[in-house]
Amino acid sequence: SGESKRLEAIAIKTSNSPENVKGGIRYKTHVQDYGWRDWSYNGEANGTSGESKRLEAISIELTGNMVYGYDVYYRVHAQDYGWLGWAKNGEYAGTAGLSKRLEGIQIVLVKKNSLAPGDTTTPYITAQ
Repeated sequence: SGESKRLEAIAIKTSNSPENVKGGIRYKTHVQDYGWRDWSYNGEANGTSGESKRLEAISIELTGNMVYGYDVYYRVHAQDYGWLGWAKNGEYAGTAGLSKRLEGIQIVLVKKNSLAPGDTTTPYITAQ
């Protein structure tokens, strides 16, 4: 954040899961000019490479038994807005219709039904 650099793709995976908790993570991104991409899973790249297209929003969900023990929270740093509120379990985070790039993403797993890591208002901003 603060360097005016855009994210063009992302790969996310879980690690150090307790042995009795099977599952993973899936995610999709909203890419400049293309819209929402299909879901990617457990470390696969989502977005574009070598096309100079910015990520504008993201949605992240847990899979398998992980959904019963954990919530995934994530927030993005959006161009001209800074850090937005925390989204959770598949909600959209970022912007739509504003042509703003994502400059950073934070992702946190918390025990199911625990408090959010911070403010959850306004994780997603759309053009009116």
